[in-house]
Amino acid sequence: MHFLGKISLMKNSDRSSALYFRDFRLFWFGQVISLSGTWMQSVAQGWLIYSLTKSPLYLGIVATASTLPILLFTLIGGVLADRFRKRNLLILTQALSIVPALMLGMLTDLNIITVYQVILLAAFLGTVNAFDIPARQSFLIEMVDKGHLLNAIALNSAAFNGARLIGPVIAGLAISYIGLPACFYLNAVSFVAVIIALSMIKARGEISVSSKGFFSDFSEGFDFIKAQREIFYIIILISTFSLFGIPFTSFMPVFAEEIFNKGAKGLGLLISATGLGAFSAALIIAIKGDIENKLRYMSVAGLCFSLSLFAVALSKTFWLSLILLVFTGWGIVSFLATANSFIQLSTSDNLRGRIMGLYSLVFLGFTPIGNLLIGLLSDSIGTTNAIAASSIICLAGAIMFSVRYLKDNK
Repeated sequence: MHFLGKISLMKNSDRSSALYFRDFRLFWFGQVISLSGTWMQSVAQGWLIYSLTKSPLYLGIVATASTLPILLFTLIGGVLADRFRKRNLLILTQALSIVPALMLGMLTDLNIITVYQVILLAAFLGTVNAFDIPARQSFLIEMVDKGHLLNAIALNSAAFNGARLIGPVIAGLAISYIGLPACFYLNAVSFVAVIIALSMIKARGEISVSSKGFFSDFSEGFDFIKAQREIFYIIILISTFSLFGIPFTSFMPVFAEEIFNKGAKGLGLLISATGLGAFSAALIIAIKGDIENKLRYMSVAGLCFSLSLFAVALSKTFWLSLILLVFTGWGIVSFLATANSFIQLSTSDNLRGRIMGLYSLVFLGFTPIGNLLIGLLSDSIGTTNAIAASSIICLAGAIMFSVRYLKDNK
């Protein structure tokens, strides 16, 4: 703990950082380790599926199996996050997440793994995540005060996007030198770091003692959002981005191979450029500590994401596309991190789990639908035209959001 304490106390200005809080510091470092393991498993699982089937179709099926449970169950997860201690729920979900990692490792090690087993295990992990995500998102404010929430969200996003840069590199080395099962075993071990960190954190926060049933609890959350005009418009724009914007990463292989003729190395650079933009956005917000006018910042970020994505769809130059993707990554993470903070700070403690459940639904649960919509559109008019059309829809939504902001601030 002496080392961790030094990190957040090196300067007086560090007191503006969420890392100044012991509980968040423990959680954040555990997250960095666990998320690196998660990205390792993601890369290894994709390699495993393609090795077994040589079929892009099965890659899509496994991705859907991983994300569809979020669409189906995350609202229930939000209700449970309000009914039970979030820390205890997270310890349970982290423990359950070890199961598919170990199973994948052992089945692959024994050379008896099948594609259907991978699909089932992916669905199991997706179901666990549906309950984990609302609890995780609404747990941040219990570790820091409200003035540090945006910084905590930004640091959490930095951990995620930093792990996205580190995890795949480790996975590639592990697959090459110690074998594919090692990635799954290492991911299983990585969850222990978060479990240990959570066990050292004091359980806090308000929980709902009374309940009229799941449907009434859902209804209460929806009624709150409808009554809060700014939150309602934010949720609508997140839904738009999730359906027509965020899925663009799934179609980067087409750009790498068919547009730029750069192959797998080009694909890696395209995805890394997006990750670099996302990571820089999280760091910028973390350094700022807080953003006074969040609605204006969201307006700028939403417009940047939409315009950059539209330019990517039209670009025929590889290096220009890399630069544009940095802005695309910056825009979407800047918007989502600030939106997350704005929604949580506007929500009462007894509703936060349900509201973050709905946030997770529209942010993550809508993405597989968006992949399907853009995929169908790509078959009809081509991938670049489909991404261009989708980005125009995102741009229209961002413009309407910005106009609404300007109207409300006259």
